[in-house]
Amino acid sequence: MAKVAFTAGRVAGFKCPADKKQAFMWDATTPGLGLRATPSGKPAYVFQGVYQGKDVRITIGNPTAWSIPDAQAKARELQRLIDEGKDPRDLKREAVAAHLEKQAAAAAQAVTVGTAWAVYIEARRAKWGDSHHQDHHRYAQAGGEPKKRGKGKTEPGPLHPLMALPLRDLTADRVQAWAAKETAVRPTVTRNAWRLLRAFLSWCTEHPDYAAAVPSTNPAQARKVKEVLGKPGVKQDALQREQLSAWFTAVQGLTNATVAAYLQVLLLTGARPGEVLALRWEDVNVQWRGLTIRDKVEGERVIPLTAYVHHLLAALPRRNAWVFASPTKKDAHLTEPNHAHDRACAVAGIEVLTLHGLRRSFKSLTEWLEIPAGVVAQIMGHKPSATAEKHYTVRPLDLLRLHHERIEAWMLEQAGIQFDRAAEPGKLALVKVA
Repeated sequence: MAKVAFTAGRVAGFKCPADKKQAFMWDATTPGLGLRATPSGKPAYVFQGVYQGKDVRITIGNPTAWSIPDAQAKARELQRLIDEGKDPRDLKREAVAAHLEKQAAAAAQAVTVGTAWAVYIEARRAKWGDSHHQDHHRYAQAGGEPKKRGKGKTEPGPLHPLMALPLRDLTADRVQAWAAKETAVRPTVTRNAWRLLRAFLSWCTEHPDYAAAVPSTNPAQARKVKEVLGKPGVKQDALQREQLSAWFTAVQGLTNATVAAYLQVLLLTGARPGEVLALRWEDVNVQWRGLTIRDKVEGERVIPLTAYVHHLLAALPRRNAWVFASPTKKDAHLTEPNHAHDRACAVAGIEVLTLHGLRRSFKSLTEWLEIPAGVVAQIMGHKPSATAEKHYTVRPLDLLRLHHERIEAWMLEQAGIQFDRAAEPGKLALVKVA
């Protein structure tokens, strides 16, 4: 190959003949440095050497970006690598990889909490129940929309102030400042929002697109954040045995029969409020008298369809796929049944009883009957608390029903409610005993 000393004029004037696919001009000063040109493309400096008995050619760059001395220095660097027994192509691959990594890190640094939050919700949607999914939207919402019930507009969710921040700025100090401000206004809701934020940040540390923007240690887990949030108080709201009669009377007196049925089923099954709302008609097995509950712990569990609960469900209209269907929305279940429950409790003279308090009531009232703790936990969907429960105790549905029917019968007896268990569900003649 003929070689010439590279000059600015020779490099600028080098062209590829039209009848050739490519042409090379080689530098007489620097071994391996050449200039490659094609009929239609732009010329480029290249390096060509021999590595382990094979020709190696690497593109250095365009002459408009590389001066002749820089191109010569690069060619000498690549030749030194070969002399040291190294493949010069590895250097280029590493440079490309480093560049891509830098670009990815820059992109991660620019992403906002709100953008990553939306991706997180979509990625985890199949793993969550409807209520948990809605909480993520509700806690991050901007607010300002007309309220569906009552006057005025909705308030921003507790996590909304964080959504516009770059993800990289969500440090422990920033989370602490957020927690202090929100806790002063709505401590319980803020603590719930913090749990969602904590899970979100843990997910980000394992996501390839966001890991570079968050610390390896979850900022929401910092001790100073937990100190600001404080420890949740132990809730004690639960129905007493002597309050059952007044509670059932007030609930059965509600104008919305679907809400009345929902509240009674909530108490008689001990299920979580969201689990009962999520019941679909396909979850009601009349043949084997079972209810499939979408469980946040195990995925799902099957509990007995007791006689009185069966009566309540059979009397409900089938508006859509939901058992406790909304009377106003085409394809939705009830929303905010707690308002009706508050009114019923006021009529019954019962103070501070939440929907979750009905679940707590189920557990507390079973103490009167000395029901095995493992049976109650299995019906309620609590994790087994002992090795024997986890690995050695298997209770079929019929055995659960034996205990569950007893619990239901006792509660109704205390409430002064009698009905014919042999009658067709939905057509039972109920008698409220004074």
